Amino acid sequence: MRSSAWFVANYALLILCALRLIDGTRGHRLCGETDYYYEYTECDSTGSRWRVPIPQSPGACTGLPEPVHGTECTFSCEAGEFLEMSAQECTPCAAGSYSLGSGIRFDQWDSMPAGFSSLATSLEYNPHRDERLTCNSSTWVPQGSYLESNRDECTVSLIYAVHLKKQGSVSFEYQYPDNNLLFEFFIQNDQCQEMDQSADAKWLKLTNHGEWATHTVNLKSGTNILYWRTGGVMMAKGVKPVLLKNVQIEGVAYTSECFPCKPGSLSRIPGSTACEPCPRDTYAGHGASSCTPCNATTQYAAEGSAYCKYRPPCSKKDYFQFHTACDNEGKTHVIYKWIEPKICLDGVTGAEPLPPSGEKEPCPPCNPGFYNNDTATCSPCPPGTFSDGMKPCDRCPAGTEPNLGYEYKWWNILPANMKTSCFNVGNSKCDGMNGWEVARDHIQSGAGSSDNDYLILNIHIPGFKLPTSMSSHSGTEFGRITFEFEIVCVADCEFYFMMDVNRKSTTVVESWEGTKTRQTYTHVMTQNASVSYTWAFQRTNQPSDVRRYVNDVVRIYSVSVSNVVDGVASRCRACALSTRPSSSTCVPCPPGHYIDARTSRCTECPRNTHLVPHATPGPDACKPCGPASRSDKDHSLCYSDCHFTHTEGNVTLTYDLSLLGSVGSLMNGPSFTSKGTKYFHLFKIGLCGGKMAVCTDNVTDLSIADSQREKGEGISAVKTFICQSTIIPATGRGFYTALASQSINLADTLLGVTVASTLDGIRARPELYPQTTKKVPDVNFYYRSLEPTSSCESGHSAVVTLRCNAEKSTKGELAVPSQCPAGTCDGCTFHFLWESSAACPTCTETDYHQIEGACKGGHQDLLYVWTEPKLCMEGLSLPEKKTLPCEGVEFWVRLGAGLGAFTAVLLVSLTCYFWKKNKRLEYKYSRLVISANKECEMPGADSCAVMEGENEGDMEDEIVYTKPSLLGKLKAIASKGNGEHYEHVQLNSSHSKALVWS
Repeated sequence: MRSSAWFVANYALLILCALRLIDGTRGHRLCGETDYYYEYTECDSTGSRWRVPIPQSPGACTGLPEPVHGTECTFSCEAGEFLEMSAQECTPCAAGSYSLGSGIRFDQWDSMPAGFSSLATSLEYNPHRDERLTCNSSTWVPQGSYLESNRDECTVSLIYAVHLKKQGSVSFEYQYPDNNLLFEFFIQNDQCQEMDQSADAKWLKLTNHGEWATHTVNLKSGTNILYWRTGGVMMAKGVKPVLLKNVQIEGVAYTSECFPCKPGSLSRIPGSTACEPCPRDTYAGHGASSCTPCNATTQYAAEGSAYCKYRPPCSKKDYFQFHTACDNEGKTHVIYKWIEPKICLDGVTGAEPLPPSGEKEPCPPCNPGFYNNDTATCSPCPPGTFSDGMKPCDRCPAGTEPNLGYEYKWWNILPANMKTSCFNVGNSKCDGMNGWEVARDHIQSGAGSSDNDYLILNIHIPGFKLPTSMSSHSGTEFGRITFEFEIVCVADCEFYFMMDVNRKSTTVVESWEGTKTRQTYTHVMTQNASVSYTWAFQRTNQPSDVRRYVNDVVRIYSVSVSNVVDGVASRCRACALSTRPSSSTCVPCPPGHYIDARTSRCTECPRNTHLVPHATPGPDACKPCGPASRSDKDHSLCYSDCHFTHTEGNVTLTYDLSLLGSVGSLMNGPSFTSKGTKYFHLFKIGLCGGKMAVCTDNVTDLSIADSQREKGEGISAVKTFICQSTIIPATGRGFYTALASQSINLADTLLGVTVASTLDGIRARPELYPQTTKKVPDVNFYYRSLEPTSSCESGHSAVVTLRCNAEKSTKGELAVPSQCPAGTCDGCTFHFLWESSAACPTCTETDYHQIEGACKGGHQDLLYVWTEPKLCMEGLSLPEKKTLPCEGVEFWVRLGAGLGAFTAVLLVSLTCYFWKKNKRLEYKYSRLVISANKECEMPGADSCAVMEGENEGDMEDEIVYTKPSLLGKLKAIASKGNGEHYEHVQLNSSHSKALVWS
């Protein structure tokens, strides 16, 4: 019964579903060709596949075509063709479009193309979830012809997934001018596993400001997920974003449609493989096969424009001046020209006319090292000669040699080894523009085609050559570049000074923002290599296609580079002559030797002095090392030999710091930026023993091996006494390794070691650390780095305070002041506290004391122990235990008992004696008192007869005055209670019995 009911219910349900299906079919239309598109299924094991229709809107129509067999999996179309899926044949692209055949290209960024996505990594520290502090708004932004990365420290990934039927590649163009951002490109498979890549392929190299670089990476067949990832390091100032354009992927089997030409470009014929930009003063829209001319009278358009712009009236910002080469009269012509291409109208109301050209001005003098021999140009002085630019070249006198280099302070024309250019952010170069203009006593930034152009000035130095007398020195300075400049700005302008060593990568040496007064900057070159120095000026970093801040300008007044291989000489410098008689040949001085100007001979610097590079020849070139420091064998620097002695009063403390000679390191923090990015500051300190600290950059310096990086080799490596790197941990940022960047030199000169709190203007500031009551003083190491920065004009300085702490290990513990967790309170002077048992003085006899043991069996032990707390190490060891003979306890007990008995008997005898004498004196005294109290005349001699019971013998002696004996003194003490003081007089006389008072 139940089975019959179940069958009836299911049958009814089937009928109901069929009726609904019929009703639904009656309500939907049949699908047309525009309602669906074709796709191929995955290839099976036999290499075949099916073509299936995919509805544009599922359920919108019915009657889709049946699946059919597709083309072979190895099938592909040529460039300029696409696979027409209806016929499954390759068809040429129509005019106005293009195809790569087995590739795809993304060159239009008005909006994010289909398939691309931007993902920001959530930062790990945001306790209050403040939206302003999150990365929700950080993304890659389309800017028309390119894609722009975020400008903050958030980690943002641009992701695109592609499935390749065969091995292929991906290439793209990028701008990466700022190492405050990290920029990496890597690939994952469909299992989210990162493909094997070399460091050079993963981490993108820096580019010059405004220049585009191309990066190409091979791809494997199958699914490839492409990642372009940026993340900030330290965003202390406005960062330059990464720009990306022209992404092209090769390796797809076919393309089912052609790509339309982007606005401003065209393809004239069918079957095009690329689109070409529209010529100047023409424009084109999306998918154009021809370009439309602008109205030449009132409109203009740059090359590759999508529309025309109206020409503004001409003004001063639309023309520039330059000077011609000097003529035979020593005159230069001032020429005014319109900035090309000319976009302004000069015949309308309010237009500024072009000033007349041809005015003559006196030519400026030749630059030092050049001369004018009655011709129109300045020529370099021949080798071995020199000139200040005002006089003809002359030979250096005996005992001197030419001081080679370049010194530019007059700017009539651009020097031969200098180049100038203009780069637009979106395009490769500014149209017809030069970046910098010469102006007699200075060179200044030009107009550019827009306010956010990079105006570039470059000087190439093929190499450095030390003067002959210094050629054997092993110093760290091979040459230096010095320039004087000023900046006048009302917008957010920036001025960069960069260098590219051996044409590997460009690094920013220093940068300045906003208006700056006239000042001088010097950079020291520490390696002998080919280098290009570049100055770049940008009026604003905001997107712009107009010239609004043309009066914002940077001026460079002078540029000088020393010790250049192919340089000229502006003066001569002293050199050492050969010891051969009458020889005038300059010879190299051994390391650590200066030139004696009187004898023109090499003289070694005195002991514990270091030779100052490029100092005036003479003994003053050797500077003494600071307290408790010594020079190396080449007299190139001063260092601590890990030994220090301090004497105060009659106490001398000797320190052996050799256990601290290895490089110490300290990672403070963590710290967090305003966005919540965690970072650390890693400090490395080479304290003594001649060992130096090395800080490296593992992100932008990828051209060297790890072993070379540890030795301090590489462009961004810093090798000095104290250095600092910024470390971003791998956790929380999406990066797979900790990142080290922004390595800086904090101390390259040891000023001295002392217990004093001040040395050479640097204060140790002991109040920054917890106070100690220990008697051992702290030892301070004072350092300085003379390399100036925009924030520290006198360079950095540092103080490392060593403190004796017996509870610490010999390696000790480094710390920074709690009030200054970054190690510095003012950004220029750094303070470190290094507590260690190895910082204690060596032990002496004053650091231990003796303990006497008990006497046992006639022997006694003498022990030696350290005085607590022990504030010394090594040095003198504790003496061995000693055993000496001694008297037993029983002897001393017997001796003490005998002395005690004798003393008791003596005291009893004395007591009895004094008692008897006191009684006799008391009787005599009472007799005298009775006699004195009688009211009668003085009795006669016989009236004072001897009373009964008196001892007559006592009266027979003569009266004798005596001084108190010891016994008498004791009696006097016994009679103090009567309040009377007197001497005792014996009253015995054989002639007279008169009373005599004392």
